[in-house]
Amino acid sequence: MNIRSQRLILAMTVMTVFVSGCKTLDAYTRDEKTSSATKGALIGAAAGVVAGLISGDDAVERRQHALIGAGIGALAGGTIGYYMDKQEAELRAELEGTGVSVVRNGDNITLNMPGNVTFATDSSDLSPAFYNVLNSVGKVLARYEQTVVEVAGHTDSTGSDSYNQGLSQRRASSVSAYLSAQGVINQRMITLGMGEARPVADNGSTAGRQANRRVEITMVPVTQG
Repeated sequence: MNIRSQRLILAMTVMTVFVSGCKTLDAYTRDEKTSSATKGALIGAAAGVVAGLISGDDAVERRQHALIGAGIGALAGGTIGYYMDKQEAELRAELEGTGVSVVRNGDNITLNMPGNVTFATDSSDLSPAFYNVLNSVGKVLARYEQTVVEVAGHTDSTGSDSYNQGLSQRRASSVSAYLSAQGVINQRMITLGMGEARPVADNGSTAGRQANRRVEITMVPVTQG
């Protein structure tokens, strides 16, 4: 089974739990709650699974080659999984209780940052509550420099396609600039805006629009390819 199929199956499983109304384990507090109480967490987890890496293998490979050329060593063999395991564990520890989901897809790690912790409506200015989250992310990324970092911005469907495209790009750029200030070198980062093209929830509801207003950060190990 390929990684894309695994992602889709996992996303369907997450949403089935949400619809069924049974109890589930909160990904951030480790407490058992009903699915209605964990609605936001489930949407966030599904977002990370469904979207994941967006820029594509070619863009990532170009960054990998550039980083290797700049002297950042490539990971190989069994060291790749171990390296990403350690990074994932540190991210989970740093982000527990923040509302940010950490999703592992093979050797890639995706952080889904929903609208309630990132940006106000129609704004690309970082919310004050978002600083601590990005500080934590930046601290881990700076320690694990052998990864390419994709920062993708997303919006809800309010407004025109062109406006939302620009807004999502500005949001992604704001996050990239902040991470750069925390020591994540620009050569590692791919920054892109997806506008409203990849919703993960119903834009007809307030909760759905908030889930769609998100930033996703995906880390891909640097390998020889």
